[in-house]
Amino acid sequence: MFAFHGCLDEEGKIGTDYQVDVDVWGNIQKAIDSDELSHTMDYVTINKIVADHMATRHKLIESVADKILIDIFRSMPLVQKAKIKVAKISPPINGDVDRVSIELKRKRKDYLDQ
Repeated sequence: MFAFHGCLDEEGKIGTDYQVDVDVWGNIQKAIDSDELSHTMDYVTINKIVADHMATRHKLIESVADKILIDIFRSMPLVQKAKIKVAKISPPINGDVDRVSIELKRKRKDYLDQ
């Protein structure tokens, strides 16, 4: 996915490619039994949350990753744990670096019980 995150002004102008991986956990037995989308964690919803946040510029990939997790927990009550990895492909740093990434793991209570 293409976005414009970064601390450098140049990153906000030219952008770069990112890879975002999201894992979610929750009790999905009802979905298994019913075979109904409304009883599970809809990856289309997760994808929309990711796309919306990636479209809003942030200086740090840590910030965008956290905001994505917050929205996933707020909009999907079934999600009890989540992990996100945001990787910036070919970052503009001195050196031959393929990517840099941040990974966050959170539980629902980490966000919503504060």
